[in-house]
Formats: sequence, structure tokens, C-alpha cells
Amino acid sequence: MAGLLALAAVLGFFVPAGAQAAEAPRALATGLHISDGRLLEGNGNDFVMRGVNHAHTWYPGETQSLADVKALGANTVRVVLSDGHRWARNTPEDVAAVIARCKANRLICVLEVHDTTGYGEDTAAGTLDHAADYWIGLKDVLAGQEDYVIVNIGNEPWGNTAPEGWTAPTIAAVKKLRAAGFQHTIMVDAPNWGQDWQGVMRANARTVYDADPTGNLIFSIHMYSVFDTAAEITDYLNAFVNAKLPLLIGEFGGPADQWGDPDEDTMMAAAEQLDLGYLAWSWSGNTDPVLDLATDFDPTRLSSWGQRIFNGADGIAQTAKEATVFGGGTPGDTRAPTAPGTPVASAVSATSATLTWGAAMDDVGVTGYDVVRISGGTESKVAASTANTATLTGLTPDTAYTFAVYARDAAGNRSARSATVNVTTDEGGGTPGAACSVGYRVVGQWPGGFQAEIALRNTGTAAVDGWTLAFVFPDGQTVANMWGGTPAQSGSAVSVAAASYTSTIPVGGSVTVGFIGTKGATNTAPTAFTLNGTACTTG
Repeated sequence: MAGLLALAAVLGFFVPAGAQAAEAPRALATGLHISDGRLLEGNGNDFVMRGVNHAHTWYPGETQSLADVKALGANTVRVVLSDGHRWARNTPEDVAAVIARCKANRLICVLEVHDTTGYGEDTAAGTLDHAADYWIGLKDVLAGQEDYVIVNIGNEPWGNTAPEGWTAPTIAAVKKLRAAGFQHTIMVDAPNWGQDWQGVMRANARTVYDADPTGNLIFSIHMYSVFDTAAEITDYLNAFVNAKLPLLIGEFGGPADQWGDPDEDTMMAAAEQLDLGYLAWSWSGNTDPVLDLATDFDPTRLSSWGQRIFNGADGIAQTAKEATVFGGGTPGDTRAPTAPGTPVASAVSATSATLTWGAAMDDVGVTGYDVVRISGGTESKVAASTANTATLTGLTPDTAYTFAVYARDAAGNRSARSATVNVTTDEGGGTPGAACSVGYRVVGQWPGGFQAEIALRNTGTAAVDGWTLAFVFPDGQTVANMWGGTPAQSGSAVSVAAASYTSTIPVGGSVTVGFIGTKGATNTAPTAFTLNGTACTTG
């Protein structure tokens, strides 16, 4: 994750050394391999990665995460590991278990060492050579997994200090792994904390690629705030495509931060147009939760960022196709499943409902279902399931919804939409007249924007079950992105409805809502808050 950027002005990128003579023919590895600038499976099927990053080394107990991202449609997961330089070393037994879980969930597994992050600028970072030694120590675990595993030598292995130093150790690490007998596709990250804003990887990509005797090397660019215009994004991606150098977006973010506002829409659209992979950062557990795709590792509590990645335009649900090595789809499987049966609603409450539908049929096999909400002429995915039932949470009380279901198979073919079902949630209504106190603080700010959080405490004698918080911005600020609640704003007046996971506040308990906002020259804090119409104390 490019969390420690020290950005300079975004400069024009170098012309790649890639517009050179075509590569010499090389022997292809068994399994995932590179041919003519493309990542292919062992059977020659083109494979485009669509998935997320998962911080396994920091959250080793979150073993359900791989199944959850698969259920949401991903075909790949990039797994954070440690070689022991900076964090606790992931043992061979642990890595073998990760690979087994990836395979059980029909996910291609990109394994990366995170200890190298920001080398040359971050004194705690390790070297690519140390990371290469770690991979060699895992050779017995990785041997035979070439169909399923890509080895990402080291995450963001150079900072912003003298990034030209990236090239030689990258070549040396690749050669070291090949000399040790590795035939896997190897992935290398860019310098400048992965963002290559000085163009070092772009300028030296051909040299690095040609140093790999197998030719099974793919480059990874990380796109955060440096890539905030469409021109920067398409220029960089097209430079590699035109040079027939394999590339993917190995990490990217969308929410605005103190360095700028990444253009994730162009990243995803361009990747889809060019058939390039992308892996969003990150599933859950970030210290800055604005980049959490799911809150507290819960797939039913996708953030707005998560909804964008999984269910938005050019997102994972629309574009991911499972690797054919798992035996589901084949390049010739173009027949879509039949439409699922009409959904039936049950267990309807103020904030949730369960849908059940008749199973779809497919000549190869149905692998999952997507539940969508229909509103006017648009639809948005609200749940994914491998069974013909799903429980929808986070609904708004006393609200009419229309839902339908699609089926999909392993080749990514999607059925016609089922008939619709109308559901109206119960009134609910929350706890009236609850005593409360509110703490408001600005976490950080930058020209034109800021991050803030609101701590809402129940000081009454009964639990709060459902709430709406209201306040007025004094200086015309606006909420751009929020977690922990759903905002609505009219002029300077803001109301926040509880999220499903913050709706209940026990006596003496509290919940926190965070958001990214826009501002002008001044950023005065709101001075008055009401909870379900009752004034709260502030502190």
C-alpha cells in the first residue's frame, strides 16, 4: 500500500525502452506464463486478473476472507506475506495453507513479500535480495503450483529516494530465482512506492524483462493519487501494451486522500478496454479505513469503495472470469445459464430481508448468483451467493425495494435476469428521545479537503436501536465519502442514517462515523447535533 508517499509534482513519464526489437523466442513454463505480452494459462487461455489484496500476514486468523472475495466474483487474490525482516515471518506451512485455500476457492494466488516496501527511503524496509532468499526457502511449497501461483518478489521495493537504484536489484532478484529453478510467472513492482511517477520502471521495463531467461515476467504498477487524471492513466498503461510488455494494476485506490483524488473510474475502464488485470487495495483491516473494501472483514458490509470495486461499472462482478485450470469454464464455453426462478422474500425486518429463488441450470455448472436492486432504469448489485438464497442487510426502514437475481457460470457467462420481487421493510423507527453526546474531530486536512470523525455516545438509560444524526456545517463543507453511516446533505444541513453495523448503541456505548469532506479556506466544526430529533451534548 502506498501509504507513505512523499509526492513531488507529477511529471511527464519517460518513453519506454520497450519500442525495441521483438523479444527472442523463449521456452514457456508449465502453467501461468507470458506470451506476446499477455498472461496465459497453461492451456493457452488468456487470463485477466480481477481481484483484491488481502493482508494475511497481519490478520492470519481471517481465513474466511478468500471465500468471501470469491463469492463476490473475484478470480484472483494478492496475499500479503512477510519474509521476517520487518514483520513475523510466514512459515512454509502457513504459505502452503494459503495456497490450498486459494485453490479450494478457485482463486489464482499472487503471493507478495511486503517487507521491501519503500526501500531506500524507509529505513525499516528489507531488500529484494532478502525477499528472493525467502522465496527460495519456500521452493518445496511452491514447486508444482505454477498453474495457480504468481510470485510477486517484493511490494513497492523502492521509495522516492534515488529510484533509479531499483533496476539492478530487480534484475538480480529475478535471475536469482531463475537460477534456483523457479518457473513461475514472476511479478515485479515499480519504485516510487509502486507508482513510478519518475518513470524508472517504464524506461527500464524492456531491460528488466529481457534479463529473465524464461520471459515469464509481469510488471505491476500501483495507482493512487499520482494517477488522478485520465491522460496519466491511459498514457502509462498504453505504453506497456504498445511495447508488448505485460502489465497489471497490482494495487489501486479510489477514495480521495491528503495527496489527491485517484481516478479509479478511468483505471478500471482502461484496464477493461486493454484487457489488463487489476487488484484493488484492500479487502479489510487498513489502519486508514477509507480503503477497506469490507468493514471488519464482513462481506455483507461493503464500503462505498467496496461497492464500487465489486459491483460498479467495469467492476469485478461484471468483468471477472474464473481461471479455466479449476475445471469450470473453458475458452469455448459461451452458453449462459438459464434465468433463476422468481425470488421469494421472507424474514423481512426494518433493515434486512432473506430472498430465495429457484436454481438456474447450466450445461457446465452454475457457480454463483448475483442479487441486484432495481431502481428506475438502473440496477446495482447488493449481494452475491453460491447458493439459491441470500440475506440482505443494511436496508432502510419503511422503504420499498425491487430485487432480482442473475446466475453465472465458471466461464463468466451471465444469465438473463429473473423476474422481480417487491419488498417493503418494516417501519423500525429507532429510539426516540435518546440522551446522547457527540465528539467531533478533524483527523487531518489538506487544501480543499479533510478527514473527520464523529463519536456518538448513548448517555441515556435505554439502548438506541436505529438512529439519525443531524448537524449543520458552519463553512459550507460537504461530505464526499462516509463509513459507519449513510449521509444526505442539503446545502449545509447534513443527516446521517445509521449503517447496519452501527445502528445499535448500548447504554454507555458509542459508535464512530468517519468521512472525507471538502472545504474552503476555513473548516469550523459543527456546534450542534441532534439524535432522532433530540439535542446532544458536545465535547
